[in-house]
Amino acid sequence: MTLLQSNRLITVQCMIYTVKRLEEFSDWLKGLKDGLARQRLIKRLRKVQLGNFGDVQPVGEGVFEMREHFGPGWRMYYVQRGSFLIVMLGGGDKSTQQSDIRRAIELAKSLED
Repeated sequence: MTLLQSNRLITVQCMIYTVKRLEEFSDWLKGLKDGLARQRLIKRLRKVQLGNFGDVQPVGEGVFEMREHFGPGWRMYYVQRGSFLIVMLGGGDKSTQQSDIRRAIELAKSLED
């Protein structure tokens, strides 16, 4: 997209990411009892589609953790495939973080098979 502003050209590049959800991730998200939390997490995924990943940390073997700082400390786990494909693996909260990370890494490895 190119914009003209005061006789100067400004180029704005927009990167759109495709976010795919594994069934396990979708089931986790649908199963959240807190509807407001679910909506906030879905909003976060929409931001990711526009390239705004927010607070993200690598957790090992190509898996990343999106951290949310509300409620019990929600986490969503993903891998990136190619330049613009994000695959959501699973989710949880701070209390189940270590087992959620192990499961996300297992799921990421199964994608490679």
